[in-house]
Amino acid sequence: MELIWFAVFALLLAGYFALEGFDLGVGLLMPVLGRTQEGRDRMVAAMAPYVLANEVWLVALAGALFGVYPTLEGEILFGLYPLVVAMLLGWITRDAGLWFRRRIDGAGWRRFWDLMITLGSLVLSFGWGLALHAVAAGPGSSPLHPLGLLLGVVMTLLFAWHGWTFLGWRAPGTAGVSRSGRDLLLSGAAAAFPAVVVLAGGVPYLLEHSAPGTTLSVLSIMVLPFAPVMVAAQVWVWRTFRPGKDADRIPSFF
Repeated sequence: MELIWFAVFALLLAGYFALEGFDLGVGLLMPVLGRTQEGRDRMVAAMAPYVLANEVWLVALAGALFGVYPTLEGEILFGLYPLVVAMLLGWITRDAGLWFRRRIDGAGWRRFWDLMITLGSLVLSFGWGLALHAVAAGPGSSPLHPLGLLLGVVMTLLFAWHGWTFLGWRAPGTAGVSRSGRDLLLSGAAAAFPAVVVLAGGVPYLLEHSAPGTTLSVLSIMVLPFAPVMVAAQVWVWRTFRPGKDADRIPSFF
């Protein structure tokens, strides 16, 4: 049972980085590729149908973390609370920008919330690098270690590349290039690679600190039956909003 839930946790972690990574990447690139308001509108329109579906992976990942590995909060995550709070604020800021940017007509209003999208995406991207290093280094490590700062830069660049590839796949006009689905898979794998490496290095620790077998059995009965629903929803989103499907339309909710 421990191996099954480790595989589920690994899938959720890799899936979040591969999917949410391009959303964050698009936000990072808005000041670079979105030189005009129309350009930024098209960038947001390209990623908008995927945002909420991608964030579900983070919610599921957090649930699996605290359900399957409850001791991690006290042993590793306790020292990361300031970073976690900063990342949550970045998440809220990014999503607030997506929701509020079109609520009022006005160039200043839109520029402000577009900036919030970029800042929130930067905090999340850089923060994930700091968090991955701190988790890999073990209890008592500082998130601001030079290697952690370097990994933060690497994650930010990887997400930006993933976002650029996504735009080239779904809305080539916004990125100035055309990219295939295979290119998007490659950039998604690259975005998830650091997280997978950290997770692979922690396999013995995670298996040793899994919740009791009875708890995992209950979780399996309550959670795993919903996994096909989550997968089916993802397939529906990607089939419905594939390239050519209203990539330039500005959704009313964003």
